[in-house]
Amino acid sequence: MRVALPSFSAAVRSALAGAVGLVGASCGPMDDSGASGSADLAIEHVTVVDAVNGARADRTVVVDSGRIVAVLDGGTAVDADEVVDGTGRTLIPGLWDFHVHLTYDDRFTDAMPGLFLGHGITSIRDTGGILEKVLPVVERMEAEGAMAPRVFFAGPLLDGEWVVYDGVNRPALGIANPDVETARANVAALAEAGVDFVKVYEMLTPEVFAALVEEASARGLPIDGHVPLSMVARDVGPRVQSLEHLRNIELDCAAGADSLLEARRAILAAHDGGPGADLRSRLHSEQRLAAVADYDPTRCGEVMDALSSTIMIPTLRLNALGLVPPFERGDWEAALDRIPDDAADEWREVGERSRSGPPARDTTYGAFSLRLVGEMHRRGVPVAAGTDTPIGYAIPGYSLHSELEMLVRAGMPPLEALRGATVLPAEFFGLDGEMGAVAEGMVADLVLLGGNPLDDITNTRAVEAVVTRGRLLRRADLDGLMR
Repeated sequence: MRVALPSFSAAVRSALAGAVGLVGASCGPMDDSGASGSADLAIEHVTVVDAVNGARADRTVVVDSGRIVAVLDGGTAVDADEVVDGTGRTLIPGLWDFHVHLTYDDRFTDAMPGLFLGHGITSIRDTGGILEKVLPVVERMEAEGAMAPRVFFAGPLLDGEWVVYDGVNRPALGIANPDVETARANVAALAEAGVDFVKVYEMLTPEVFAALVEEASARGLPIDGHVPLSMVARDVGPRVQSLEHLRNIELDCAAGADSLLEARRAILAAHDGGPGADLRSRLHSEQRLAAVADYDPTRCGEVMDALSSTIMIPTLRLNALGLVPPFERGDWEAALDRIPDDAADEWREVGERSRSGPPARDTTYGAFSLRLVGEMHRRGVPVAAGTDTPIGYAIPGYSLHSELEMLVRAGMPPLEALRGATVLPAEFFGLDGEMGAVAEGMVADLVLLGGNPLDDITNTRAVEAVVTRGRLLRRADLDGLMR
């Protein structure tokens, strides 16, 4: 697995070792000769909030060599090259967007790194892109000195014989896995290419799904995906580490799930040609709302218990787009000014049509998604924050804050919503000892906010500065990255 995070330097180890005795003394790393020197950065008198330690008032956070080397009482004297007054502000861990497609829409690809950082997103997970397109983007974002979030990528969606995102009927994101042998070979090739995880998709057969899971697990690759249309959520969730969009979970929550699945499998078996996207859309349109109407709370409770160790990424801002259209937000126009002109013009036209015409989307599934996420959270299912940007009018970076607001609307406390954008993504990659908290030894990815998100989750939008890989970017710097 390709994970590039800064290692502890001798200077950082010295600073960490002396942190306990730093109250009332200067704080800085030690060079190899034992002489003290300045730390790179100190953020003083700030309220620190993270989902691991909760809220801590009046702290000074010291950063050196890309790591947090100390979290001290606010009155502690600190020797640092750069000092930020955090009075009245809140410092949180750098945010993740846990569902991104860097190469879905070429208009956005080059603008994405700056847009993400400008909105406080310091890490992203690309959940599907053809290697030939996504690898050069990843390499540019990870180049030394690049102004970009950390990126973790899956390569192509591992779909079945009929590929939904085939590059003909929809953008090229997926590849075919018609049989077990092809599936195993594809996972081997992706591992060789250096992917961080794999993503399984909806048109897979149970046999090919099992082969993909076995091969990825043997290679130590985490698995993300959708519930395949030929399977039920309770059989898929325990075998993968995360699932997207709540997709196809509604079928397993229906009283008549067995009959719906039998009908679905018959349609899949009878398909002898035509786009995978059309086949998937047919099954969704025929069965999704029928399954929602046939919701069985007892059966769905069993499903959620089966998913208790699987991270859910519900993309509520997408599922409930009809309930909360982005076009109606007061800051939407200003956000559009930040994105490429051709996309902004197109999305403005869509917004104007939406505001002037009848409702364009049925809201039944959106309302169901909100209820389901609330119930999942109450039953202890882990829920993370991802947006599917730029799909469905998701402005990179901006849309992550909309997702956090939707998670809170669904019933999650603000601190738990933050957990879904900080701690859970790190856990997926086994990096929770490195990322997700404002604590000594963690990588220095941080966001300085003008308000406290525990008081109002919309305060995550009030980004005043970002620390990415230990480098401080003030608001003017961030604005420069966002066009």
